[in-house]
Amino acid sequence: MVEAFAVASGKGGTGKTTTTVALGMALAEEYDVTVVDADTGMANLLFHTGLTDADTTLHDLLVADADAAVSDAVYDRFGMSVVPCGTSLAAFEDADPDRLRSVVAELAADTDVLLLDSPAALGSKSAVLPVVLADRAVVVLQPTIPALSDGLKVQEYAHSYGTGTAGVVFNKVHDPEEAAGVAEKTERYFEGPTLASVPDSDAARAARREGVPLLAHAPDSEAARAYREAAANLDVRAGESDAVADRFRSAVIPDSP
Repeated sequence: MVEAFAVASGKGGTGKTTTTVALGMALAEEYDVTVVDADTGMANLLFHTGLTDADTTLHDLLVADADAAVSDAVYDRFGMSVVPCGTSLAAFEDADPDRLRSVVAELAADTDVLLLDSPAALGSKSAVLPVVLADRAVVVLQPTIPALSDGLKVQEYAHSYGTGTAGVVFNKVHDPEEAAGVAEKTERYFEGPTLASVPDSDAARAARREGVPLLAHAPDSEAARAYREAAANLDVRAGESDAVADRFRSAVIPDSP
């Protein structure tokens, strides 16, 4: 079985990578989880998982003359398989986003849950492809009306390519009452439920500075508990690994929105 989720947001700074890693760790208590930094232009996953010195990254798999095996870029971290992406601008320019299809297809053959940490904007082929490849998207928002509008754009684009919405995570919440009011509006417009409301957290910022996930750095924090709630509310659906892999390989590369 496997299901691929794009963890997506309509803008940067929402805590999308923190959310991806936290969901991955929580889901790994029940599933085999692979987390991929598919944000090839603004990679962050390596900083969150202590992989800044990784010898092989996703960039090495996306260049035309790549001689690295996919397994070379997979690292066992915090109970998950993690595929980081490099931060070199030159490597990003050399990377061919079309090759992401075959990389994700190979990863899908050996995991239960695939989490694609996706770019925050939808302005290029490399940015939109993770959303197109996923079965469903988890949309990460801050609890404001403008952020809600940004998230709806992500959902609209995802749905146009047959990608569903698994749910919404409200992150960096300062005022729970305000978040509840926005969440009520969210339920009207988003296909999936509100998975959790995660409070703004000094622990999350400290975890990033330490290069470890929040759930490892402060497992009993309020934010960590909220992320575990989000994972518990995420209904993982079993898909046939071979069928999912074939779909990834044959996915249509979209034009930029």
